[in-house]
Amino acid sequence: MATSGQPGQHRLGRNVFALAAVSFLTDVSSEMIYPLLPVFISTVLGANASFIGAIEGAAETTAALLKLASGWWSDRIQKRKPLVVFGYALASLMRPLVAIAQSATQVLLIRVADRVGKGLRNAPRDALIADSVDPSIRGKAFGFQRAGDHAGGVLGPLIAFAVLTWHWADMRTVFWLAAIPGVLAVLVVIFAVREVPRAVDSGTSSGPDLTKPMSAAFWRVLAVILIFTLGNSTDAFLLLRANQLGVNVALAPILWAALHVVKSASSTPGGALSDRVGRRATLVAGWALYAVVYFGFAQATQAWHAWALFGVYGLFFGLTEGSERALVADLVPRERRGTAFGWYNLAIGLGALPASLLFGYVWDHWSAARAFEMGAAFAFVAALGLFAVLPRAKR
Repeated sequence: MATSGQPGQHRLGRNVFALAAVSFLTDVSSEMIYPLLPVFISTVLGANASFIGAIEGAAETTAALLKLASGWWSDRIQKRKPLVVFGYALASLMRPLVAIAQSATQVLLIRVADRVGKGLRNAPRDALIADSVDPSIRGKAFGFQRAGDHAGGVLGPLIAFAVLTWHWADMRTVFWLAAIPGVLAVLVVIFAVREVPRAVDSGTSSGPDLTKPMSAAFWRVLAVILIFTLGNSTDAFLLLRANQLGVNVALAPILWAALHVVKSASSTPGGALSDRVGRRATLVAGWALYAVVYFGFAQATQAWHAWALFGVYGLFFGLTEGSERALVADLVPRERRGTAFGWYNLAIGLGALPASLLFGYVWDHWSAARAFEMGAAFAFVAALGLFAVLPRAKR
């Protein structure tokens, strides 16, 4: 089992607080822009829905592929911070340039560059968090970082909503304003985040070989996570289902913000729970809750059902996001964490597209209820699979 680079450090510490603040500011910036992009691209730039889908697909696929490369490179050079700084800086520089875009193709290039930044930073950042805390509070540390991220997901859309609703500025100005929290995020990374020294043998100074096998348990768990991901389609389908159930389109941003409130509030306790009762128990509970929520969306008939289910859905994120990342760090040696987080993010990123395509196909050819029941089934199978592949003591 991996050991911490800071023995006896049973508190979250400077790096965790700083990276949570960075995630908060970055998400404020991105969520000021992201909810407006489909409307901006279609109404202002005149692109169709297929091109909008191509933009997001290209952006997320690019990020998924780079996460593996950046994680491996951070292991090889034995430094995490340079890639984290460069990733956040690139995204913060490119994201507001949507304000001057005159064509959908330009938005595509900007979004891909933004996601390149995300792809470069995420795996080294997660490895740095794992390096910075004692294993006994690893779940809490990752949960706290996710809480900061989701808190930004609440504030960002509300800022954009207020600016546009009260006619303080137009959409392009909102995109420029998003540069402010982005710049603040980069400054926090530069001045508040510290590299964690890693003692290595002189014979391994060149860094680990990416082809060197990692633990069998890691690959088994990654396979189970991929199974779950195949049933975890884009949350846009949840918003569409909510609209079917009678939730007014004007209330969609409020419903979305409410979801992020629950995510943020439950992430730290959920991660800490995995430290106390084990990763397997916490993840199985979260995936089972996901199955219940999706089955609930299949059976729902009224608008208040959607509001209630969205609230419960937020708890799923609290139970699983920090726990999954902590489990990845548990299963690999310290010097391989960057690579491990790269594989983890790659599996999720590559599984997301077929998951959404399959969900949409079932929705179109059968019904929304059947699609949600399928998602619930994937989650249930993954929960059973985790019981089979992960020993209870692996925490």
